[in-house]
Amino acid sequence: MPFLLEIRVRPNSSRNKVGGSVGEPPRLVVAVQAPTVDGRANQAVIKELASAFDLRARDFTIVYGELGRDKRLLVEGDEKTLQVKLEELRDEVPKLL
Repeated sequence: MPFLLEIRVRPNSSRNKVGGSVGEPPRLVVAVQAPTVDGRANQAVIKELASAFDLRARDFTIVYGELGRDKRLLVEGDEKTLQVKLEELRDEVPKLL
């Protein structure tokens, strides 16, 4: 069963980073150096999430917010494992934004 992941993207950042949370309900913060031109930020976001969750890029599908900063993604993988990793990433750094 796919896992629903809500994120907030920070494009044009000084470095790529997955960690922290923002908003209510809490969204995982994904900072990428890529600009929001021609879908480059979305590609970078999926690449960084795949690395952070130890999954393949094809395991992530943007289902909402392709053109916005707030996005929802479906993630293929073990729900319990993904939930634990999500909590670790949210708690990794102080809240951003």
